Amino acid sequence: MIHNYLSENISGTALDNSDLAKARIGVIGGSGVYNIKWIKNLKEIEIDTPFGKTSDNLLIGNLDEIEIIFLARHGRNHTLNPTEVPYKANIWAFRYLNVRWILSPSAVGSLKENIKPLDMVIPNQFIDRTQQRPLTFFCDGAVAHVSMADPFCANLSKILIEEAKKFLPLSREVHIGGTYLAMEGPAFSTRAESNLYRQWGCSVIGMTNHTEARLAREAEIAYVTLAMVTDYDCWHHDHANVTVEMIIKNVIENAKIGEEIIKATALKVASIRPSSSAHNSLRNGLVTSPEKVPKQTLKKLEVLTKKYWDN
Repeated sequence: MIHNYLSENISGTALDNSDLAKARIGVIGGSGVYNIKWIKNLKEIEIDTPFGKTSDNLLIGNLDEIEIIFLARHGRNHTLNPTEVPYKANIWAFRYLNVRWILSPSAVGSLKENIKPLDMVIPNQFIDRTQQRPLTFFCDGAVAHVSMADPFCANLSKILIEEAKKFLPLSREVHIGGTYLAMEGPAFSTRAESNLYRQWGCSVIGMTNHTEARLAREAEIAYVTLAMVTDYDCWHHDHANVTVEMIIKNVIENAKIGEEIIKATALKVASIRPSSSAHNSLRNGLVTSPEKVPKQTLKKLEVLTKKYWDN
């Protein structure tokens, strides 16, 4: 069934400022993760947001005592390249539906010898090298500055680390911490770029997560990434240069375990419902007085700002 928020109310929306006891978990599936098979009572939701349509219809269902909302980042048929993903619409829709935690399984390349293909990384930092991405919801007459010093939620990361360790075989490692280099794509790195990022101390390279994490912070949603390694990028002379065929093969292998890790993490989050500094990130970040913000902009931002600007 397809719902549209303009014509039918979806209970528990962010507009009622529900607390964490009523909040939902969001899962954004990257390459190879286009649906989740372990949620029950599945429904499709179509949301036409103030920032356009989401990457695909959202899937909502139950996992024990909590509702999970899933979105295929690139569309269920992988029709959107990293630059084309409607990041603002996706994150706005999650916040509208009262998602307060996002789990993001994503394919990445390794920039370090000890991080092998099929390993998994729970990064704690970003370097942004994208050029054509939306960086904020706050524009068109409204300004906000949120802290991105620690872009991933530490409480969510701790849970994800604990659950990931339970599922990986001994031949594969979970690497705790590291820097995710976000590149524009869709082409892979040149060898010179790859070696430059290694000199910077980056651990993995991907094309999507920094944009999501930045917007999620403005939406007061805790965010964490399960970075699933598919290749050694192109810097490693003893391994074949990265190819789509290589990535797809390892993406399929990673997805099998990645889905189990995300399910276990979601169950733990549901039982703990951890608070996060991200949940109040706008408290000291809003700069423009609401009476100075154009009405059209106020309306677009209402889902994010209602608890601070009672507009």
